[in-house]
Amino acid sequence: MNKKLSLLFAFGSVLLLCAAGAALSYRQAWLALLFIVLYIGFVGFGFVLKSKRNKQKQGEEH
Repeated sequence: MNKKLSLLFAFGSVLLLCAAGAALSYRQAWLALLFIVLYIGFVGFGFVLKSKRNKQKQGEEH
């Protein structure tokens, strides 16, 4: 995965966790839960994308 895309996923993940923390501070548990689920999906998508790109890169080398 290139550096710009990795940086995007890193900042996006941090922002989602900060949003979950802010929602908890305002006692909005349902909103915090939503942000945590979005965070898990966002990080999972990043891992899937990284895996696909690595497989694609390995296929080009052989």
